[in-house]
Amino acid sequence: MAVITSYSTLLTATSDYLARADLTTFLPNFVQSFEERFFRDSQNWGSWMESALSVVLANNVAALPTDYLGLRVANFSGYRALKRVTLEQLYDRFPRGRGTAGVATHIARNGSNLVFGPETQSGTLSGVYFAKPAPLRSYTTGGADAVAHYLILNAPDLLLYGSLLEAMPFIKKDERIPTWSAAYDLALTQYRARLMEENSSGSSPFTVAM
Repeated sequence: MAVITSYSTLLTATSDYLARADLTTFLPNFVQSFEERFFRDSQNWGSWMESALSVVLANNVAALPTDYLGLRVANFSGYRALKRVTLEQLYDRFPRGRGTAGVATHIARNGSNLVFGPETQSGTLSGVYFAKPAPLRSYTTGGADAVAHYLILNAPDLLLYGSLLEAMPFIKKDERIPTWSAAYDLALTQYRARLMEENSSGSSPFTVAM
């Protein structure tokens, strides 16, 4: 039985648990399906996925990074954090084309860009966003392996149970879905609890009056 210390050993462990030696070419699909489902849920985004945001505005908009999943915080140097609103709310409060100038206070997403209100704003948008990690399968390119991936190091059981859960319908073992679903749900709950604990570690939670 393989101990999960990398992407390749995750594939081996998944094969071992399935007790099927004829699924080699399908194993990456099970992992891929798990990853995509996992990262679509914002409850699974943690500090290990945070990346620095630094975008120079062009035509009053900031282009989103290609690995962008969601915004944590953003501001212009020296000013308070921007308030996130929907695009409809932004356009309603700060109509376009009126040449309204001033320091931006609100931010919204418009397709592949971030836009601001008031409309006319220049400078560099700074902050932190949640970036989609490189897929585990990409680490095999050039002979590398995902030995230092956060989930490999901190939640290998989550990876395993998620991959097994994706495999069950394919191998027509629907009766095993409840078993792996229960194991996956427990691992996921513990993973999310760890994220919450890390987010407030070092101090007692408190509310700041704004």
